[in-house]
Amino acid sequence: MIETEYGTFELIKDHKEAFDVKSFNERYVDYLDQYVYVVGDVSADMLRLKGFHEKDKDKIFDYLMESSTPNSPYFILKRVKDK
Repeated sequence: MIETEYGTFELIKDHKEAFDVKSFNERYVDYLDQYVYVVGDVSADMLRLKGFHEKDKDKIFDYLMESSTPNSPYFILKRVKDK
């Protein structure tokens, strides 16, 4: 489990060790609160974040293939609900 300023997440995938909690906290915007999955990819030394709902989780890899630089570092987080 990963603790961030914006909640607790499970790290599903960390390709090329892309996840950095400091960078995540700096780039996160409240708009992403509505999503279960948060995907981050690094392109030109900039972290980009995109959210996905549970019903759209099968589109995550399509997004990475189509919208990120080939073989770029990326991570997939799944939001853990507070108990």
